[in-house]
Amino acid sequence: MMFWYGDGMNGWGWFAMSAGMVLFWGLLITVAVMLFRTLDRAGERPSGSRPSMSAEQILGERLARGEIDEEEYRRRLTALRSSEP
Repeated sequence: MMFWYGDGMNGWGWFAMSAGMVLFWGLLITVAVMLFRTLDRAGERPSGSRPSMSAEQILGERLARGEIDEEEYRRRLTALRSSEP
């Protein structure tokens, strides 16, 4: 017989089969986790984009976060209100 190895596989055959099985299951689990994460993230996104904030709201948030002081806030608010049509 052409492909007869005696009583069975040698040590390298068992090692290759075991390593192949571990790689197969690792790949299968990785693909399943990535697919689950992708589908989960798609469900979290709102159907529309984030609601637009007005320039005054953004300016108010910057003041609340401490990025600008009250004088800068009032100066920019006056500039915004004077430039509106």
